[in-house]
Order: sequence, then structure tokens, then C-alpha cells
Amino acid sequence: MSTPPQHDQQEPEAPRDLVGVGIGPANLSLAALAHPLAELDAVFYEQRPGFDWHPGLLIEGATVQVPFLADLVTLADPVNPWSFLNYLRTRDRLFPFYFAERFHIQRTEYDAYCRWVAENLPGLRFGHQVDSVRWNPERDLFEVDFSEPDGDGEVAAPGRTYARNIVLGVGTEPHVPEPLKPLVEAAGVPVIHATDYLGERDRLLAAGHVTVIGAGQSGAEVFLDLLRHRPVGRERLHWLGRTEAFAPMEYSKLGLEHFTPDYTRYFHALAEPTRDRLVTAQWQLHKGIGADTIAAIHDELYRRTLDGGWPDAVLTPGVHVRTAGRLATTKVELHLEHLEQGTRSRLTTDAVVLATGYHERPLDRVLAGLDPYMRRDSRERPRVDDRFRMILDPSITASGRHVYVQNAELHTHGVGAPDLGLAAWRSATILNTLTGKEPYPLPSRTAFTTFGLEPRPQIPHARQAKTPTPLTPLVDIR
Repeated sequence: MSTPPQHDQQEPEAPRDLVGVGIGPANLSLAALAHPLAELDAVFYEQRPGFDWHPGLLIEGATVQVPFLADLVTLADPVNPWSFLNYLRTRDRLFPFYFAERFHIQRTEYDAYCRWVAENLPGLRFGHQVDSVRWNPERDLFEVDFSEPDGDGEVAAPGRTYARNIVLGVGTEPHVPEPLKPLVEAAGVPVIHATDYLGERDRLLAAGHVTVIGAGQSGAEVFLDLLRHRPVGRERLHWLGRTEAFAPMEYSKLGLEHFTPDYTRYFHALAEPTRDRLVTAQWQLHKGIGADTIAAIHDELYRRTLDGGWPDAVLTPGVHVRTAGRLATTKVELHLEHLEQGTRSRLTTDAVVLATGYHERPLDRVLAGLDPYMRRDSRERPRVDDRFRMILDPSITASGRHVYVQNAELHTHGVGAPDLGLAAWRSATILNTLTGKEPYPLPSRTAFTTFGLEPRPQIPHARQAKTPTPLTPLVDIR
């Protein structure tokens, strides 16, 4: 495979069938499944110079929380050349992987696999920032303005292309709690988001006392990594979480069926207030900690008691950071409140790692030109239909033009929206809808659980279960 050119001198005046904004795992999945469809003219833009996937959290030994089958394509097209198994084959690593017997691969390997796809798949334009998307009623097309910033942030080559359809896959951005924003933004203050952890790791290991805030998977992995690399008896670590416990992620077989197309369709059909309540209540489905990580933390803490004494590490759930500020020039003071006790305290620390998760990246800037056409819910969020299309004014949709969204539909599609395991199915759904054909037949049923009491709906472009072919009886010929 050859690496395609990353910069076009001039985008064609003829409209593209599909223009993608952002190249994370979601749009990379869509691009990989679109690649075999010769009739589809698609291009994807990404402002970063190349693909990377949470580089600050590629901690040694950390694994992806979904099986390797949840790659970019396999759950929609197992024979697709951009599968993880084909990546291993091109690296002569199929037999080592076979004998390793690992269902969950390391994050570094998943990142390397995605970079292999991104470096070889045509139609990807890195170093291209999409500045705006507008509707051109005279041409019944979307106008996409983009630029190619140089190394100094100056715009080197502004351009424009036209599209019949848009797909937004701009991903998420780090969430920083309000009380800590001034410290994160201040120069020289040792308060970082976990997304930057590996880049600041040496500085954190040299700090006298470190506090990790956040009781999810990234917080657990950062705490474990710091614990393993600090001296026995002089760990000087605090781990604080807002949830009432350092809780394991729901990983039972039936619990995982919340990450199926069946549950996604059920969730989408619920009333908006019910959906909002469920998103909050189901945090343990996607914000808990892997059981293996919890066990590794306990094992490491226990190992440090073998010579007597307890490690100098404090793990406290149920804590809210009310305010925070600088103390002298090198320390941070956190004002804490215990949510169940109602008690308050202060904690002085030398460095803080915020494992406080991610929020969907706002779409307002890039979609400002479409604002008059967008339909919003009671909380001013974009409305998204069951095929991942934003609901726009009929003056646009009547022409067969649509804006699709990926990993920006938690409020309409539920906990599976950011899950890697549904990426290939969602991409296939988008391509089936966009082409009006069935390049990727999809199953009509994916869960043993029946969600709700209504009859199971018939799904467009979904393959019905086939009646098993009867077996021919064996005849004893003598």
C-alpha cells in the first residue's frame, strides 16, 4: 500500500458525495468502509498533522476495554482489508497474536493499527482544518471552507469544496471542572489533565506529593502507574473520586448488551426526559473501572505491606473539589467536601492530575452557517434521527442532502455513542443510508435482551435471520 498525498492544490469544483470533518476512530472507520465503494467520492479532513489516539494515556500495559473484534470494520465487514487481523498479517504477527491468546489488546497496539490505516487509506487529508460548513441553496449543496495552517499557525492555503453530504466526527475534548480551570490555564502550575499524562510523567514522578482526581478508568490507570514507580513507603499519593465508590465497570454478558444496535434503537425511541435520566444513571456502564485494573491496584498496595506498615497512599471516593488555588509558588491547595458526610477539608499537594473525562466537542463553530436550518431539542442540542442524521430544515433534506454525526449523539443514542464496539455498525448504517443500497447487510437482531414491550421494529437495510438449511440424512449404503 502506498501513502496518498496529504495536500491537494485545488479541491475539485464537482461536489463530493461525502465530506468528513475530523479523523478519529469513528470517521476512520467510515473511511475504511467507504473505501471499497467505488461509486462513492469521499474525502475526510483533519486539522492535526497525523492520526493519534489519546497519546498521553498510552500507558504501558493499559488495554482497550473492548475486544479486538471491535476494530474499525470487522463487526460490519469481517473480510475488509482494513481489519485488525489483516494489520497483523501485514506485519507477520498473526501467529504470535494467536499464541498470545489476548482478546483485549493494548492501547499502544490499537493506536498503531489505526495509524497504519490512516497512513495507507486514500482520501484522508491531514493538516486541513475545516473552518465552516454552509448551505448553498442555489446549488443544493454544502459548502465546506478549509485551510492548511503552517507550522506558525498562519493559513497557508485556504480552500473550498462542495458536498452532497457531511459527516461530523470531531470527537471529544478534555473536561476540566470549573474550580480547577484557572490552575490548568496558568503557566507553571503543576495541574494537568490526564490526556497529557505521559508527557508530564517525569515531572509528576519527581513531585513530592501527587493527587489524582477522577474515579474512572483513566484515573485508575494513572494512579496505578504512579504507584508502581514511586518508592515503597514514600508513595505520597492521593486518589479522589466524586462517585461513592471506586466502582467496577459493568461487564456482565447481558450488561454488555447495552452496547448493541438493539439497545441503541430502543434508546433512541424513548422520550427526551427519559433519555437524559438514563445517560446519567448508566455511568457504570462506561465510566467504571476495569476489574483487572482494580485488582492490579489492590495487588500493588498489598505488595507494599509485606514488610509491615501501610503504603503512603490515600484513596477516598465520594469527594467533591469545591475550590482550588495556588499556595506559595509551587503547591496547590484543594478545598474538599465529602458528599455523604457533609464534612469539609483541605489538601495541600505538589501536583494534580485531572482524570475527569471528556465532553463532546462543541459543533457551534464549524456549524454556525447551518444554525438557521438546525432543529434542536428542549436543551438546545441538535436533534439526530435513528440513522445518525441531524434533523435539518426540509429545504435541505428534501433535496436528499444530510449532515451525519458520529460520537456526538450521546443524548439521542445513549451509552453506545462513544463506544468503539459500535463504530463499524454505525458507519455501515450511514453508508447504507447514504447510498440507498445495502453494501453492508446488517443484522436485524443483536441482543438476547428484548428492550421494551413494543414489537421489535423492522430495520431498513438489515439482514433477516435465515432459516437453517435442512440437513440431508445419512444413508447407510451397503
